[in-house]
Amino acid sequence: MTQISTSMGGYFEAHPKLKYLFFGGKGGVGKTTLAGAAALWLAGQGKRTLLASTNPVHSLSGLLQRSVFGAPTAVTADLWAYEIDTKETIERKKREIREKIQWFLKFADISTKADDFVESATMNPAFEESAMFENMVDLMLEDDYDVYVFDTAPTANARRLLGMSKVYSLWVDKMLKSREEARSLREMLSFSKKKEEDPLLAYLLQFRQRMGQAQQRLTDVEKTAFFFVTLPEALPIAVISRFIGWFQDFGIPVGGVIVNMLLDKEALGKDSPEFVLNRVRMQEEYMGTIWQKFDGAVRALIPLFDQEVRGIAMLQETARKLIA
Repeated sequence: MTQISTSMGGYFEAHPKLKYLFFGGKGGVGKTTLAGAAALWLAGQGKRTLLASTNPVHSLSGLLQRSVFGAPTAVTADLWAYEIDTKETIERKKREIREKIQWFLKFADISTKADDFVESATMNPAFEESAMFENMVDLMLEDDYDVYVFDTAPTANARRLLGMSKVYSLWVDKMLKSREEARSLREMLSFSKKKEEDPLLAYLLQFRQRMGQAQQRLTDVEKTAFFFVTLPEALPIAVISRFIGWFQDFGIPVGGVIVNMLLDKEALGKDSPEFVLNRVRMQEEYMGTIWQKFDGAVRALIPLFDQEVRGIAMLQETARKLIA
């Protein structure tokens, strides 16, 4: 079997300033478990670490066997965990949007109620994703921790989530241009020489600044890394193959690939069930594909444990395999 050229531990040694770690992949491959294992190991090195879930379907509380929903919760001496609650953010964003729309309608002398516009804007399925992204950005910009480890949604969602910084920046630039043109025209047509305050313009400028800071962090090769988790199976491999280039194109540094739930061939005897032997042969075949497709990018091979990974003890065992 091909050997790992740079292990997860080696990657951490080569990137001592690493601060933002993202774990993604197809649903069900073990993203939460491996994000938790990495966070636990980093906290064990004395780094003040936050393990945060940006997955709308949270599972950190189940993994850690304690509730971490709604606020950063202490897990060990230097580890905090947090399942982000988007409901409060969504309601706050609705209030902000209502205020901005009401001001704009007044500015444009339009009598329509703002609620119709707010309902239309916030019913969009991407609105929750947007709220989750802003929560993530808030955490990153608060800078309360040495390291942030994010358990992301399945890769397609993570792609949209992390890509929002670039999309938002382009959108805000266009909005600012339109806003400044409209403001200039209004001032030209106004009999008053007094310049009115423009809260919408101020909001857009502040928002652009935050998105710029977020994009700078997400594309910093020394501080950020996205790790893809896969199983030695066709579909998870296909998902990574499809999206790994996209992350690189967006400038998000890819830290590597972690292969999870490998069966231990050495532990099998001649009398092992045919089903198990077939699974081993299948995994060996797909490992060949993994070595070929992700040559030099494989960071760790994690075995399939004989019990469910839940609680600190099993996470520590997983961490040992991850960093080895």
